[in-house]
Amino acid sequence: MAGTGLGACGGNAKDTLRSPATAQTAAATPTPDSAAITWGKCPTPAEGENRNPAMTCGTLKVPLNYNDPDGKTIDVAVSRLATSNPGKRHGNLLLNPGGPALGGLDMPTTMASALPKSVLDSYDLIGFDPRGVEHSTPQSCGLSDPSVAGLFPYPAADGSITKNATLAKADAEKCADTAGDDLRYFTTANTARDMDRIRKALGEQKISYWGQSYGTYLGAVYRSLFPSRTDRMILEGNVDPTKVWEDEVADTWGKGMADRFPNAAAVAAAQNSTLKLGSSVKQVTQAYLTLADRLDRKPAALPGTSLSLDGALLRNITYGMLLHNETIPALIQFWKGAADLTGGSLTTADSAVLKQVFANTPTTPGVTADNQATIFLALTCGDAEWPHDVAGYATRTAADRKAYPLTAGMPSNIWVCAYWKKPAESPVTVADTGSRNTLVLQNRRDNATPWEGAVGLHKVLANSSVLVGVDNGGHYVYNEGSPCADKATVDFLTTGRLPAKDVYCTDVKKK
Repeated sequence: MAGTGLGACGGNAKDTLRSPATAQTAAATPTPDSAAITWGKCPTPAEGENRNPAMTCGTLKVPLNYNDPDGKTIDVAVSRLATSNPGKRHGNLLLNPGGPALGGLDMPTTMASALPKSVLDSYDLIGFDPRGVEHSTPQSCGLSDPSVAGLFPYPAADGSITKNATLAKADAEKCADTAGDDLRYFTTANTARDMDRIRKALGEQKISYWGQSYGTYLGAVYRSLFPSRTDRMILEGNVDPTKVWEDEVADTWGKGMADRFPNAAAVAAAQNSTLKLGSSVKQVTQAYLTLADRLDRKPAALPGTSLSLDGALLRNITYGMLLHNETIPALIQFWKGAADLTGGSLTTADSAVLKQVFANTPTTPGVTADNQATIFLALTCGDAEWPHDVAGYATRTAADRKAYPLTAGMPSNIWVCAYWKKPAESPVTVADTGSRNTLVLQNRRDNATPWEGAVGLHKVLANSSVLVGVDNGGHYVYNEGSPCADKATVDFLTTGRLPAKDVYCTDVKKK
């Protein structure tokens, strides 16, 4: 699965590697401390989820509040998929899938299926459910809409944010009343501190890390808090750590969608004879905007369900399916089905597509439905304080609707965080500290964490990082069709050598 050459990366391939980093290079057997993890059977997975039978799990107790280390504790669930070749072992590779607030216990299984033997020989793959998530003392606000997407505040059809403000205030009060003051300590900074407790429990002086999406911010915070404990770090699909979180949402999401949407619109335009959505990117985009506006004003009941398709749901599904190139064909069929549904001409094929899109995702046994949404709020609202003035949000939302009609003003709208308690601590300042040990992977057209996020992160990390950009769309870089990016990733993990300078890969092939 790893690429075999750097020919399309730009620059001279012979000049892309430097001498090994000064991080640990020997495959020493770790010596666990008194807080070592006892490995055993893993919790029951979600229905239909495949799990490597060699993976083992355990728990680690950590302080709820690190300023009160002898006070209340919580459990953090950890998993391990050990190397089958201990003689070549370099260390542990800690993994985080982002979210925010996605469970990561099964990430070693997921990553092992995509990594070459050279990497699997070099590392024990370590997963964990971040504090408050799934098996790590899960939290719940008791939200009536348990989906994370339900928290995204799309304005009314006329641009009003009055209902958004009312709902945001109610959700914030619900969290305060149900989850209580403890929720203030479920933050990125404390999750990074938990990661260092995991490192210590594994008996390692340093730990390597691979974080995706929100996990890039988590990784950047970790290496800033613990620069001497950071070995090799890969950050994929990146967040600008200077814009957490209100500025990150407001400044980048609209542009990210504007950059990415044309990829799908072009595919739809090429199939205009059957889809009837338009014969050009411009026409398809206008058809989509017209459809979204129609659904804002009159949601359409989904046959055979209790659901209705409104403009917000249309946009959220589009956002999610643009994260992967391989889901674009299904996305444009969904647009056709949604258009036919509103036009009263739903076909059997349309119904099949809609049924597939709205199929229920299996839940993790024993975890409340709103768990991810709860910790999503705890992180986005608790990492940094948001503005509180409703009028300011209204002004910014109106401007955003004009600038980026595809996101309809949602990124600049009032979120639950406007009514959240003041954060327990100030955001961690991410800085150029530690060794030259971080590989930043970023697609040029990423609607979730746009290109500008990687540029901002790389600027902050400066000489500590190298940016590998890829001329591709979607949220994920490794194993997504670029041998150039894959080879740079595998070389770094197995040798500790980063490219000598930033790289831009133009060799993407369809998977």
